[in-house]
Amino acid sequence: MNEPIHAERAAAALPNAYRPALARLFRLQWEPAQQAYVLLYPEGMVKLNQSAGEILKRCDGSRDLDALVADLEQAFATTGIAAQVHAFIADALAHGWLETRDE
Repeated sequence: MNEPIHAERAAAALPNAYRPALARLFRLQWEPAQQAYVLLYPEGMVKLNQSAGEILKRCDGSRDLDALVADLEQAFATTGIAAQVHAFIADALAHGWLETRDE
């Protein structure tokens, strides 16, 4: 139960000006054999669920968090996902999968 609270606090600490990008050690690619996006790094691989893959493929350093959320909401015809996206970005930062870029 403490984990979601921790993720919410970390997500709230992220300024919207951050432009998340994959960390240099990682490569995101679609893996047809697994029918999923995977995050490759020198020591291994992380198989991602669909949501994680869709978020990470947009983390190219060109979008701030608001633009990233807007793009996802438009692509999937939904609204109100900002908190979940911010929490995932905070978690990905904690895992070292992403780095942030400010303007």
